[in-house]
Amino acid sequence: MSIKAEEISTLIKQQIENYQSEIEVHDVGTVIQVGDGIARVHGLDNCMSGELVEFSNGVLGLAQNLEESNVGIVILGPYKEIREGDEVKRTGRIMEVPVGEELLGRVVDPLGQPVDGFGPILTSKTRPIESPAPGVMDRKSVHEPLQTGIKPIDALIPIGRGQRELVIGDRQTGKTSIAIDTILNQKDQDMICIYVAIGQKESTVRGVVETLRKRGALDYTIVVTASASQPAPLLYLAPYAGVAMGEEFMYNGKHVLVVYDDLSKQATAYRELSLLLRRPPGREAFPGDVFYLHSRLLERAAKLSDAKGGGSLTALPFVETQAGDISAYIPTNVISITDGQIFLQSDLFFSGVRPAVNPGLSVSRVGGSAQIKAMKKVSGTLRLDLASYRELESFAQFGSDLDKATQAKLNRGARTVEVLKQDLHEPLPVEKQVAILYALTRGFLDDVPVEDIKRFESEMYMYLDQNHKDMLNSIAQTGNLPEDEEISGAIKGFKRTFAPSK
Repeated sequence: MSIKAEEISTLIKQQIENYQSEIEVHDVGTVIQVGDGIARVHGLDNCMSGELVEFSNGVLGLAQNLEESNVGIVILGPYKEIREGDEVKRTGRIMEVPVGEELLGRVVDPLGQPVDGFGPILTSKTRPIESPAPGVMDRKSVHEPLQTGIKPIDALIPIGRGQRELVIGDRQTGKTSIAIDTILNQKDQDMICIYVAIGQKESTVRGVVETLRKRGALDYTIVVTASASQPAPLLYLAPYAGVAMGEEFMYNGKHVLVVYDDLSKQATAYRELSLLLRRPPGREAFPGDVFYLHSRLLERAAKLSDAKGGGSLTALPFVETQAGDISAYIPTNVISITDGQIFLQSDLFFSGVRPAVNPGLSVSRVGGSAQIKAMKKVSGTLRLDLASYRELESFAQFGSDLDKATQAKLNRGARTVEVLKQDLHEPLPVEKQVAILYALTRGFLDDVPVEDIKRFESEMYMYLDQNHKDMLNSIAQTGNLPEDEEISGAIKGFKRTFAPSK
């Protein structure tokens, strides 16, 4: 059998044509030390700060310390399987999370993986968790109100879209309840909410999710959870994952509310990481850049200019105090970054004033520009009434020797405190808040016994819904207070039907 040279050369040519040369180059390093969720890796000389790396068992890590002879890597997941000598390869990507409308109604971890048991999230978009905050010229001053539905906040410490308002107080003073009520009140307000639970018990997060689901608020909400049982790196990343998901909507011209519950636990997790990475400790053993940890997060909240789409991202960071000490390190840091704070006091909470907002220590640096005109008019004297009431309260026990003006102030103060109380998960539309505050500040409640105020309020809302629906709708749509005769007439009409309890 003869071998034909032409056939062989034709075959070789075909093989050469079909040959594709693909060379994959991986930057690979070796684990030289591992423990407590931190790995030190030798050989990743070109690694970037904040880059994702992959261990041989598929677990991801985040490059944090770039040192001369090794790289300090924070392990984002179980680290028990990782051993000295294991290979680590660079991914060339920085930390990013999936974003988009597909996440609405879901509960995810800080890596964007679903943890609610409803299957995978089908989204193709991602955003880096760290991105620069909008610049000065890309912003617009805050001018639209964000209605929380909570009377003392909307009247005394108003929050605007694009603001950063700190909620601060001891544990068990109702901080999370304020967040839930605010999220519930965003129904039909064209607002997307993101609730970031940092270091909470999983049962607590489950309770929040169920409350939101029952009341139909989960449809416009994303829950990001890094529970207390998760490794510290996930607690540290959770707020950045939440704000990255929110920015996707903000830059598309939508309005977003992000709740960080709470940043004290994030700071503690970051302190743990920093000390394990052998970074030098500062005050209260926190690393020197703990201020930057929160400032670079909260500066990403903004009201964008019209040229940028006019979207907004409002931040409600929570900070837990110890025995009401707002002058500790983390509280003072976050107070200096935010546009005001809502201070919840445990004494008020336990004496039955709920929400336990202390109007003396609370402030909104955006103020009246985040209120509708009607609310501005009716709430003008509230803060002064409350302040003078608290001052005179200590004299109340002497009762008889008080002049009429002081007695009148005490009576008005007691009724103001009563009106500002509110039931849990019962946010109130702004037009009804305006109606009850008008009745209070114009003296319609001065002759109603304090114990009847709550019943007066609920019956008045029912009366207005039935007989003066147009007036309420007008306040909601225009933001203006109706003529005095109209609103006074409506309240007087109700008062004639109201029977005080014997």
